[in-house]
Amino acid sequence: MKIKNCIMFSVLAAIVSSCGSGSRPSFGDNEYPVETVSTKSAAMQSTYPATIKGVQDVEIRPKVSGFITQVCVKEGQAVSAGQLLFVIDNATYQAQVRQAQAAVNTAKAQLNTAKLTYENNKQLFEKQIIGQFELSTAENSYQTAQASLAQAQAALASAQETLSYCYVKSPAAGVVGSLPFKVGALVSASNAQPLTTVSNISSMEVYFSMTEKDILEMTKASGSAQAAIGAMPTVKLQLADGTIYPHPGTVTKMSGVIDPATGSVQMIAVFQNPEQLLKSGGSGAVVVPHEAANSVIIAQSCVTEVQDKKFVYTLGKDNKVKYTEITVAPQNDGVNYIVTSGLQVGDRYVTNGITKLSDGMEIVPITPAKYQQKISEQAKAMTAGDIVNEMKK
Repeated sequence: MKIKNCIMFSVLAAIVSSCGSGSRPSFGDNEYPVETVSTKSAAMQSTYPATIKGVQDVEIRPKVSGFITQVCVKEGQAVSAGQLLFVIDNATYQAQVRQAQAAVNTAKAQLNTAKLTYENNKQLFEKQIIGQFELSTAENSYQTAQASLAQAQAALASAQETLSYCYVKSPAAGVVGSLPFKVGALVSASNAQPLTTVSNISSMEVYFSMTEKDILEMTKASGSAQAAIGAMPTVKLQLADGTIYPHPGTVTKMSGVIDPATGSVQMIAVFQNPEQLLKSGGSGAVVVPHEAANSVIIAQSCVTEVQDKKFVYTLGKDNKVKYTEITVAPQNDGVNYIVTSGLQVGDRYVTNGITKLSDGMEIVPITPAKYQQKISEQAKAMTAGDIVNEMKK
């Protein structure tokens, strides 16, 4: 018996709650709740899905091929610029450095010999013991030896630089990401996956998108895109668990290109991250507040939408409803609209049961409080059979 009563109560509650949207209970007296338009102030807000990234996310990739011999950091570790992250097997590259060094030593010896020969031939030429040909030949040999030394030194520098690539260092300060490669793994510059990612998370960039229509309206109102960004209020970040991040953010950038697939423009807001609560790659939602002062604000449940146009049922002096088009501000909080045209202070409009209305229909206006009272009275008077009949409709 208790289970049956609970089921009936749940069904009854569902029927009563549905009356707050487009449908209405059957009072039998053609009564509808009506409100009079007035101006008021409200704090509105718009929410946009967002992706969180570090201000600087650097993928660490090897420049040489080889087996990893050391992993010098751990996941999540804070590192400084220039800190050693990985060591790649460098025996082959050390041998190349020694070979290049030997070539430099040989080139130096040959240069010394060519220099002595040239200087000696120069003295002999001055004493007219040898001719110009012998002097020119010695000079050319000396210049060739100089070029050979420069070439050997360049090869040594290249070998040393290649050897340095075996010691993979962080190019920037930040936090180490995942480490998919362990000691003994063979890596190369052609690997699709990086060794790791170093993210600077002292502050975070949060990416979100606004519609092209919203951006156009903001830009026209401010005069330019940069002015529109500067006029945007401080924003909040709703985290994945639904809580609000304690530090506010500032919108700093707007993409100059509209995504043709979505018709949206990418925006970037910067949030400070002193506690390192935000992680690169996370998700959330950017909350943009809007202050609506002395505005006409109505519930979205009062409005019907047809082909991107919005309508309400206004009530004339003869108590006949009129299907009236309105325009609303692009920003809303998902519950209310700010009406920019179509309604004026003093106009009356129907707040509930709009799906059963038609243009020109005559109704009996009552207050929303009286409407809710009638709903409660009817709900108490409903029998089990009434509930079943309502569920069949």
